[in-house]
Amino acid sequence: MTTETTATAAASGAKATERFAADKLANVADTPPERVSMLAREVLDGIHATIRKHGVTYDEYNALKSWLINVGQDGEWPLFLDVWVEHVVEEVANESRQGSKGTIEGPYYVPNAPELGSEATLPTRDGEKGTPLLFQGQVTDTDGTPLAGAKVEIWHADDEGYYSQFAPGIPEWNLRGTVTCDGEGRFWIHTLRPAPYQIPTDGSCGKLISAAGWHAWRPAHVHLKVSADGYQLVTTQLYFPGDPHNEDDIASAVKPELMLDPRQVDGGEQVTYDFALDRA
Repeated sequence: MTTETTATAAASGAKATERFAADKLANVADTPPERVSMLAREVLDGIHATIRKHGVTYDEYNALKSWLINVGQDGEWPLFLDVWVEHVVEEVANESRQGSKGTIEGPYYVPNAPELGSEATLPTRDGEKGTPLLFQGQVTDTDGTPLAGAKVEIWHADDEGYYSQFAPGIPEWNLRGTVTCDGEGRFWIHTLRPAPYQIPTDGSCGKLISAAGWHAWRPAHVHLKVSADGYQLVTTQLYFPGDPHNEDDIASAVKPELMLDPRQVDGGEQVTYDFALDRA
């Protein structure tokens, strides 16, 4: 099982940019100009301070200018911002959360994944590669009261590191789904353990990684959004112990609270992870 056409950073970036424009801009129109001015000015002040501190040359400035243009042309601004900036925004936005920890959403979320019930098998292709994984748990409030009908949206990459709707040759909802918890807030999701992968390196973000001598790896992870009426939605990722990049994730998104504890079962693995949601 392989994708029919080779995925590229530019194609993936274009999809991410298109999705961002469609889904994420509705809530910023009423931002007061005073706040826009303050944030923009402080970002620019930070850039100016870096230039002065390190004596940035015109050649370096022009290289940056060219790279910024290329990031836009490649459609990689969602990738760049989600990999290197979002983890701090998430940290600030959720610093008062008492329930389950969140982390970055990343650029590959798609809303309205198919509803699959409280015990679900995510859509896959014939011959989909990966170790069978049963992911189960319960959603409660922070006092431990089960939240019947809570929603668990789940998505993750395939065994080659590609996400459906962002790479060619993959069915639309492959390895994506929405689960509605039962009367006790419980869910059971049958899927396949994802593999670690590199973020796209053939575009502008890859050029930065190469020039800086960084690596491009993300540890294996499962993405989730967990929600219930009257409670704060939590967006998170869950990770697997022993991954060599849990300690140096390129996206700085790993937290100790997000580590799974897989148990070997016949034919695969089983993990249990419960969620506690804060009241809205």
